[in-house]
Amino acid sequence: MRDIVYPPVVGIAKTAFKVLDVRFRLVGTENVPRTGGAVIALNHISYVDFVIGGFGAQPSKRLVRFMAKDVLFRNRISGPLMRGMHHIPVDRGAGAASYREALRYLGEGELVGVFPEATISRSFELKEFKSGTVRMAAAAGVPVIPMILWGTQRMLTKDHPRDFSRHRDISITVGTPITVTRQDDAGEATEHLRTTMAGMLDETIRAYPEQPPGAWWLPASYGGGAPTPEEAERLDQEELSRRRAKHRER
Repeated sequence: MRDIVYPPVVGIAKTAFKVLDVRFRLVGTENVPRTGGAVIALNHISYVDFVIGGFGAQPSKRLVRFMAKDVLFRNRISGPLMRGMHHIPVDRGAGAASYREALRYLGEGELVGVFPEATISRSFELKEFKSGTVRMAAAAGVPVIPMILWGTQRMLTKDHPRDFSRHRDISITVGTPITVTRQDDAGEATEHLRTTMAGMLDETIRAYPEQPPGAWWLPASYGGGAPTPEEAERLDQEELSRRRAKHRER
């Protein structure tokens, strides 16, 4: 796949990281294969996760094609960039086309980035996973590479103002590849992936250099001020209701 836009964008991002003095804590990045297709499964806690998640594949000199909301591709600013980097638009009302496109990319030896939770977690813990990640990997005959991001929520996430302060710590933990076949039960394979990533998330949080009690960006179960998963689910439902009301008004 010919890349004209992606490499310069990576260069700009790396320059921005240096200016902001982002301190990356990379663990297990050697698990990202240097060749061949794979599905990168990431937790979702921030609007900048696709940028930081892509950085996690840089040690292997790979580019990640993320599956992202189609609204980003319609935006006059982000649209040309998303298309130029060959990311994959996802229309939740017609997901079959994006699924086929992802399979095509995987068949061509690309890395496809997926957020199994589908939406940002307000609790910063893992939400329930959709089964599409493991089904896609099984259909394409490629491994799933679990990846955990931590610290990105402090930059830009739901319900909080953006904060691109300097000297910020960002952790990226990459787990060992998980093989899924068509014979595996999708529900069981999805739960195995979630359990694996939950353990990785716990290790990543505990190794993070900052653990201030009551911090809004720290999960409630770790003594932080973030909503509990139950509270986060309520907030998600309220947000969904507001969106539906706006849609009806149109």
